[in-house]
Amino acid sequence: MKIVVSLLIMLLLQSTLPLRIGIEQAQSQLKPKNVILFIGDGMGISYLSTYRYMQNGEHQRPLKQTFFDQYLVGFQMTQSSDPKEEITDSAAAATAMATGKKTYNGAIAVDLHKKRIKTILEEAKQVGKSTGLVVTTHLTHATPAAFAAHEVHRSMENQIADDLIDDKINGKPKVDILLGGGRDFFVRNDRNVAAEFVQAGYQFVQNRQQLHHGGDHILGLFSPKAMPKAIDRPAQMPHLAEMTKAAIKRLSKNPDGFFLMVEGSQIDTAGHDHDIVAAMSEVNEFEQAVQAGVDFAKQDQETLVLATADHSTGGLTVGNGDGYRFTPQVIKQVKHTPDLIAKEVLKSKDIEETLKKHIQFPLRQEEIQRVKLAVQSKNLDQVDQALETIFTKRSRVGWTTNGHTGEDVPVYAFGPGKQHFTGLLDNTEIAKELFTFIK
Repeated sequence: MKIVVSLLIMLLLQSTLPLRIGIEQAQSQLKPKNVILFIGDGMGISYLSTYRYMQNGEHQRPLKQTFFDQYLVGFQMTQSSDPKEEITDSAAAATAMATGKKTYNGAIAVDLHKKRIKTILEEAKQVGKSTGLVVTTHLTHATPAAFAAHEVHRSMENQIADDLIDDKINGKPKVDILLGGGRDFFVRNDRNVAAEFVQAGYQFVQNRQQLHHGGDHILGLFSPKAMPKAIDRPAQMPHLAEMTKAAIKRLSKNPDGFFLMVEGSQIDTAGHDHDIVAAMSEVNEFEQAVQAGVDFAKQDQETLVLATADHSTGGLTVGNGDGYRFTPQVIKQVKHTPDLIAKEVLKSKDIEETLKKHIQFPLRQEEIQRVKLAVQSKNLDQVDQALETIFTKRSRVGWTTNGHTGEDVPVYAFGPGKQHFTGLLDNTEIAKELFTFIK
């Protein structure tokens, strides 16, 4: 009897399998109503490999996959068209993904001749969709700026803030939800851009509580410049997943759909600093934000979620020195970034106790002496670098540059239209495909 029942179950499963495959294929062919584009700034493949190792135990075999891994569909090439530099910066890479056009390093949605190029966010707004930008750096920084402003150089952050209120579509600001840092670029002696947003019907929010009570048009500026790293962020400031959910909640009210760009901004900053603790903290925060987007898309079934990077940073290597050891699990035993720990150490009367407070593995005597020697200089950068060196050596990661690196970066996708992003892409193809969905 048990054999007969088992055979019947197998036949039933086999008979429904083509139907389920057909439904999945049909869903993948649909045109998405909503698009959420996640960009991990500086998040090259070595960051994701390190993150996978870190999430597993030191002797875990085989390694369990991260949330990202199940959605990997391809890779994209990142080079810009800069006449002097072979490796892209964030501005040129974001311009490529926002407009479908290559340009020079530093360009904010302008071409090689410094002429404006239409962005996917602008197209979405013109056809009646709602739009949003969510970041943890300045809202005027290179990546968000390239989706909603047009300037000849990324350093023109005051002008970029002005663009966000001045450069309207259908008589209104082109971005409905703006969440991140950079208050100093919006509230200035020469112009109060934040006040002008309020006059245009936006709510100006500056902390987590205000964010959750805000309306459908929000300018959220939670810090003067970049927000603190995720591992250091105070309770009154929202995290990236929280801001992502808040944006989706408001943007999804539009029956015509929405376009949202979310940046994990400070993976890149950590890479420039050779700070593996901050880097993994930022990748973790980015993963949680992407998961929030996918969770919405699974429920909504009309949303395409893309996650990728603009380039890699710092030349992070999975392994360093002699032998074949790699132990990034120690990173989880450090409770704050080296930068924050360094600030506390410089103020402390008991350096060793302060180190124990933040570092949960026992430091070797030579490591403690390295920090104490740096403290004698009374230079924050030297103390910070001493701590970064300890964590780099303990985790056995390596770094090859203080700048960017030019390798391909991964592309992850979920939802209708994901099949358009498989294989090896150029970064301009992100925008080119999205334009076909939005128009």
